Amino acid sequence: MGNSEFQLLKTEGNARRGIFKTPHGEIQSPFFMNVGTSAAIKGGISSPDLKDLKCQVELCNTYHLHVRPGDDVVYKMGGLHKFMNWDKPILTDSGGFQVFSLAKLRKIKEEGVYFNSHVDGRKIFMGPEESMQIQSHLASTIAMAFDECVENPATYEYAKNSVARTTRWLKRCIAEMERLNSLPETINKKQLLFAINQGATFDDLRVAHMKEIAELDLDGYAIGGLAVGEPTEVMYHILDTVLPYAPVNKPRYLMGVGTPSNIIEGVYRGVDMFDCVMPSRNARHGTIFTWSGITHITNEKYLTDDKPIDEQCDCPTCRNFSRAYVRHLFKAGEQLGGRLAVQHNLYFYNTLMEKIREALDNDSFTEFRNHYSSLLAQKA
Repeated sequence: MGNSEFQLLKTEGNARRGIFKTPHGEIQSPFFMNVGTSAAIKGGISSPDLKDLKCQVELCNTYHLHVRPGDDVVYKMGGLHKFMNWDKPILTDSGGFQVFSLAKLRKIKEEGVYFNSHVDGRKIFMGPEESMQIQSHLASTIAMAFDECVENPATYEYAKNSVARTTRWLKRCIAEMERLNSLPETINKKQLLFAINQGATFDDLRVAHMKEIAELDLDGYAIGGLAVGEPTEVMYHILDTVLPYAPVNKPRYLMGVGTPSNIIEGVYRGVDMFDCVMPSRNARHGTIFTWSGITHITNEKYLTDDKPIDEQCDCPTCRNFSRAYVRHLFKAGEQLGGRLAVQHNLYFYNTLMEKIREALDNDSFTEFRNHYSSLLAQKA
């Protein structure tokens, strides 16, 4: 692989502060990726908006873009960066999770997965090579390897066989990406590849898999198959168990996590990268993250409240509008309500990461965690 460089600047306990250099620019870590599933953040947020919201990396979805508008369309438009007018890094997930969560009918074979599209029911096949080809068409900065997402709880035997298959699929992803990156017509010939650690909630499977994939020297390593309904303590336990075996000099990505408290706890355990639909999804239903906890903007108590959503926030929403106005927009069914709330939550998450990085720079992350980890999980 070798088109990236992860520079570890310092550590505090297991928490890490670094810079991840990619073909589309440097990323300060730890960082949160804002989820734009179909090349757009739900809630009416554009790429230029994201820059004002301090977003460093956008995440887009391979499966969704393959189904609509078609990765060939995005390729003809010059790749995702050009298509959505975003010049910073983009990570595309492999489609594996969606195949397993959205497809009602699916058959997992050694060659890949046969399933029906959730949009129009048409038959689709996706395996490691197809996932790499789609992601190459999309021309993202970081492509994720195609893996099997096992449902929790899984039996030990099934999880073991699934991990072995995921490793075989990973090797096919590596070979296919090398082929694609060597083609003259490929838009991003420096596309990076991340492996995904699996193993359900079995410590020995997780550790054995991480050791095995670490030897393949990829651009980054993700922990997959968590935040899918298991208790939070189990997730933290798996991170504590498996991260000591992840390569020190490569970024570590905890997929699909999570709440502000989950992120602080993930950083504490050695995670560098996060993504989650939570900030935008919750915002669209009026649930707001603030520096004093979680609040519901549609509550009656905000009817004539002229204060900003969060008095400690300087996002575009908090600078310009009152709680009463944002509440009114939700109650009136105005789309602007969702947009203003999403704007605030994304800014909050990106600012949280900024404050985590500052705390690590100042050797004060332990105090930061002690103060905010439980506070941000409370009702404001």
